[in-house]
Amino acid sequence: MDIKLQIEDIIEKNGSDFEISKLFKVYINEYKSSLGDLFEKSQGKDFLVKHTRKLDSVIDLMYKTVLRRVFGNYLPMRSSIPVVVVALGSYGREQLCVHSDIDILIAYENVDGFNTHLIMEKLFYLALDSGLKLGHRVHEVTDLFKASNEDITIKTSLMESRFITGSPFTWHATQRELNRIRFYQQKEFILSKIEEAQIRRKKYPTSMQPNIKEGVGGLRDSQLIFWIAQCIYGVTSLKDLTQKLFSEEEYKEYRIALELLYRVRSALHLIRGKQEDKLLLEFMPQVTQMLGFKDSRKMATQVLQAQWRINNFTQIFIKKMVQPFIADMSYVKEFRRNRIQKGIYLLDGRLFASFKLKILTIDTLLHILTSLPDKKYKFDAGFLNQFTYTKIKHPLSQTTYVHIKKLFARKHMACFLKLFYDAGILHHLFSNFKKVLHLPQFDGYHHYPVDIHSIKCVEALENIKEEYIQNLYDSFSDDEKLVLKIVVFSHDTGKGRKQDHSEIGAKLVVQFCKHINIKSELVARAVTLVRHHVLMSGVAFKENIHNEKTLYKFMSHVGDTKNLQLLYVLTYADINGVGGNVYNSFNSKLIYALYRASLDISENNDRITDAKKRLSIEKRVKNKTEFKELSSIMRKKILHIESNLFFFKHSPSDIIAIAIRAKETRDYTFKIKTEKSLSIEIFRKNPLNIGYLLGTLSYLDVASMEIFTLFDDVKYFKIEFMQTIDADEVIELEHIIHNAFDMTRTHTLHPITLTNECINIDCEHSLTHAEITVHTSNQRGLLAFIMHCFEELQINIITAKIHSSKHKVRDSFLMEKQNNMCDNTDEIYKLLTAKEQ
Repeated sequence: MDIKLQIEDIIEKNGSDFEISKLFKVYINEYKSSLGDLFEKSQGKDFLVKHTRKLDSVIDLMYKTVLRRVFGNYLPMRSSIPVVVVALGSYGREQLCVHSDIDILIAYENVDGFNTHLIMEKLFYLALDSGLKLGHRVHEVTDLFKASNEDITIKTSLMESRFITGSPFTWHATQRELNRIRFYQQKEFILSKIEEAQIRRKKYPTSMQPNIKEGVGGLRDSQLIFWIAQCIYGVTSLKDLTQKLFSEEEYKEYRIALELLYRVRSALHLIRGKQEDKLLLEFMPQVTQMLGFKDSRKMATQVLQAQWRINNFTQIFIKKMVQPFIADMSYVKEFRRNRIQKGIYLLDGRLFASFKLKILTIDTLLHILTSLPDKKYKFDAGFLNQFTYTKIKHPLSQTTYVHIKKLFARKHMACFLKLFYDAGILHHLFSNFKKVLHLPQFDGYHHYPVDIHSIKCVEALENIKEEYIQNLYDSFSDDEKLVLKIVVFSHDTGKGRKQDHSEIGAKLVVQFCKHINIKSELVARAVTLVRHHVLMSGVAFKENIHNEKTLYKFMSHVGDTKNLQLLYVLTYADINGVGGNVYNSFNSKLIYALYRASLDISENNDRITDAKKRLSIEKRVKNKTEFKELSSIMRKKILHIESNLFFFKHSPSDIIAIAIRAKETRDYTFKIKTEKSLSIEIFRKNPLNIGYLLGTLSYLDVASMEIFTLFDDVKYFKIEFMQTIDADEVIELEHIIHNAFDMTRTHTLHPITLTNECINIDCEHSLTHAEITVHTSNQRGLLAFIMHCFEELQINIITAKIHSSKHKVRDSFLMEKQNNMCDNTDEIYKLLTAKEQ
């Protein structure tokens, strides 16, 4: 039976409000369950319009039902009842997504004889009881103007109003107030919305998992340009400004991009069954399928490209609209004083270009950039407009390449690269970027697509935060800095192909270097750096960097000392450009340790043995003033610490400081640091229940662990974690550490799955030490389980190297060859791979 007839039947039988709301609820749920089928038939804006109109019909029917209940058989004409229901926000724009709030305004005129408050109250409760996610405002028509001036959010939502149902007379009265609101304090409204957008765009930058609604180039930017166009011109559609503000082709490209975002956001809502605006990696396969793409990478690329298009379009044409409207004539003289050339101005570190200025040639624009003092700049939308619409012919002229080379030679270039990206000409100026433009990186590591990551890396190179690396960079010649910046920018341009991206990138960098006349010696260095740009981080994070074989193999790829220095700075910039604070103090220490260890090798032609290396470090320790101040017995104890690794892993000052704390240890002592990441240092004579300690702290990810036997039966432990803890958790941690010296305590271990293939036991590591490596999936409590097994087998761990990513773990453990462990490797495999733990 038709729902209208069912409602009428309930009313005629004097049924309850509950029965009516239940009927609506069933009707609405049936509609919601059909949304997937509706999406398959019509996606994008068409889907949103159909969804919006369906809700219009539901709300209209609810209003009619309320009137029927209130007036019974004496129902007056709706036009005479002074109430109107108005759609607001995305609902008003007919862009309502399936799980977004349904924002409505119920406006009324206070007329004696109509119980308007009862009507509105019943409508609200019927919608609520029926399961509609309603966001509502109730205002008397004459109160709308005052309410809009109390909050810019209210004013914005009222500007996007659309009639749903009610009295046309009340709607006309409402429209008069809404027009009054639109044209009141326009300048203040526009400036507030632009400021609000700037804050939002900083919060949601372009990323691998873009926010479709709030992000840069997202739906909110498209709404901003509409709000401003409506405020200034009073248009009901942005299309009305075609030929007046932008061309048909420009608007068409913008609408195509917007259509894709509508489709993606609708798909996300349908997948999640609730509001979801972020295109997370986990949703991409389903979104890809629902939108009809062949693979997720292509879909993500088009989404990123669409957001770029919307960002470019809105930035340029918002400024074009508001510039004459909000112009401050007091700045005219200031601009004239800061004119670079006709129509181009530099004021307070920002470059401006008049929209009246004809589009300049690319060589003219690049000449302007290279003529500027060497510092960071920002760019007005008018200047962005020049670069967006300039003509670039291929192949590039030699003059263009000369300008590009000058840009790379500058201390500050990243701001220009970002300008080229925003203007959409990055791949026209740098042909090696054609394959990686808007290219996503689904590796669980990078936070940005390749092109933005490359710019972020250059930004990191130009803003080095570590003094040692900055001093190293400053020691390079101008030509070396030039080549290093080219490599930092180009190192990932080989991606997007089936072949090894490092090898392809090396070939591409050669072509570019030839175009800008780089010396052959430096081109060779550029090739080595691009080919091995992931080598240093890979070795530092995954291998034993205190093993001679590892260092010599590493240096066999790097070549010489200069390449090592350049690669060190490149690695710093590359990791810093990943985003999400991936570069941290732990990574920094590992890379620095590899650099210093490799530097010793690169600067010595003769092969350095562990013994020679130990003697070299001992000599540096002996030269320290604080060492000379120690007693002769204490000095002898330090120099007789057995472990070479202890000397290799610590600076001379740290070696002395650790030894002094060991001397002061009676039973045990420990120190907790919580800055940036948690670290625990323990000195003990009493046995330490390391399995219990790690098991209790298994909710934290271990970054590294050191275990060294010092002297006088004192053992030194240092455990560093990837996270830190709050100050109020330190007392609890101290309690856990104290308990760890009770060898009777146990902790329930997490179930761990290891196979023989995950484990490698190297008994040929050295004469005195063996190494066990574990490469497996990341599992909570893995390290606690392994250390528990080693304790059971009475294996004495010298040091442990922990490296874990989101999905993988690569751990290595160096241990003393004792208790015939190398004759009993089967027992080690058996215990580590036991199913019952």
